[in-house]
Amino acid sequence: MRDYFEVGIITTTHGLKGEVKVQVISDDPYRLEYLDSVFITVKGVRRDLVLENIRYFKNQAIVKFEDLDRIEDVEGLRGVKLCIDRDQAEPLEEGEYYRSDLYDCHVYLEDGASFGIVSDVIETGANDVLVIKREGKKEVLVPVIKDCMVEIAPAEDRIVIHLIKGLLSE
Repeated sequence: MRDYFEVGIITTTHGLKGEVKVQVISDDPYRLEYLDSVFITVKGVRRDLVLENIRYFKNQAIVKFEDLDRIEDVEGLRGVKLCIDRDQAEPLEEGEYYRSDLYDCHVYLEDGASFGIVSDVIETGANDVLVIKREGKKEVLVPVIKDCMVEIAPAEDRIVIHLIKGLLSE
């Protein structure tokens, strides 16, 4: 499991005073408002950034970081992901999990047979869909719905699925 979560992506600069536009990638579009700081990683180096001001315009957050006061301070940050440590994440209820914890989980069939590894999670609006990479075979898309999910245990790096008719094309 990851020890951090991505909460936004810097899309571009905004104005001349060090503000940036951020596409929030969280279940809560106002998630940044509940944070004091985030971190970025540029060229393998972690840098903590204090959130000074946040406002919203056209489905994006306009963010000002403390001590980044000029456009030159933020120009090179386009495409950089804003992250938080796991302990800053919203607490989970019983039976809930963080979507990012599903990545690289081993997937098994109900009979215990290994099926593949989760390579991606697609958000569809109605439900998530697991992209399961299979060695030497086509990847399989499995919806995260009651009929398909037997057990989801990301802490154990394991997901057990029931293959409903039509999921496999081979």
